Amino acid sequence: MNSTPDAAVRLTQTAKRAGCAAKHPPGYLLPLLAGLPEVRDPRVLVGSSTTDDAAIFRLDDERALVFTTDFFTPIVDDPYDFGAVAAANALSDVYAMGGKPLVALNLVGFPEQTLAPEILREILRGGIEKVKEAGAEVVGGHTIKTDEPIYGLAVVGEVHPDRVLSNAGARPGDVLVLTKPIGLGVIATANKQDRDARGAMPEAIALMKHLNRGACAAMIEAGASAATDVTGFGLLGHARNLLAASGASGAFRLSQVPVLEAARGYVHEGLAPGGTHANRRFLDDWVEYDEAVGKEDQLLLADAQTSGGMLIAVPRAKLDVLLEALARHATPVRAVVGEVIEGPAGRIRVTP
Repeated sequence: MNSTPDAAVRLTQTAKRAGCAAKHPPGYLLPLLAGLPEVRDPRVLVGSSTTDDAAIFRLDDERALVFTTDFFTPIVDDPYDFGAVAAANALSDVYAMGGKPLVALNLVGFPEQTLAPEILREILRGGIEKVKEAGAEVVGGHTIKTDEPIYGLAVVGEVHPDRVLSNAGARPGDVLVLTKPIGLGVIATANKQDRDARGAMPEAIALMKHLNRGACAAMIEAGASAATDVTGFGLLGHARNLLAASGASGAFRLSQVPVLEAARGYVHEGLAPGGTHANRRFLDDWVEYDEAVGKEDQLLLADAQTSGGMLIAVPRAKLDVLLEALARHATPVRAVVGEVIEGPAGRIRVTP
């Protein structure tokens, strides 16, 4: 972790909500988006209709552009780390589509009357260096005055039109694989409330700063059917979107889902972001839980992640290829968490 310009400033204390937990929950967003005009341009290969991670615009037979944006309030206290985490989170949407980031623009809201300009410089430095790690460049941006710090990116990437990985390609029989453990939102909330007695925040920061570039390369190598990154809607929320877009149901095994051990403890202590609780309420209409899956486990499965891992759907015959590629690319975990099954679109069953 990099030292802050002013060690007395804790960025998480300057915002009411932290990271992706600050986002509007799916129960608010999805009905709203359903009433907007449809995209009819045939060059738009992926738009908003499937609640995908990014948009895809075809340039020609060999090239398509990937467009995405993501920004939020501080999820960590250190300005440099905040910039790096926010950048990794925004870049993840390009990776989820099987794309390669090219350029990015900074999106900044900053309370210049209450925070020193050196803090903003460190936020920007963290973001720029993370984008460079991804092989792309920050080429400009936009700033406004706000009451809370806000940072993120608008990112443009590229992908071959025939190799787009949307969230709509999963098929019954596919296996679902996760590449980062969950519980990041719970740990961030414990840190924000000065209750991280287990000292879990450094590990959480390292995971959030970890690019999903390796997971992207692995799923392309293996010929994955579909993918999505796990962020503000939580594991089951993003799984619901993938399954709904694919016209299928899903089955998850709780014991196979990797959870940060500190998060298990904190959620039993009543620590979870408001966004996580909102996700769980939304999922009540979509998920059937075995009676052995308690409320705390349900909250973890709905936990609002920031810069989480990839959830990848892959044909069972290609599972070993994917797991080998994920190991070679050193993803944090390589967990087979469930499968795609026949059934109503978007429905999920969770068993122990």
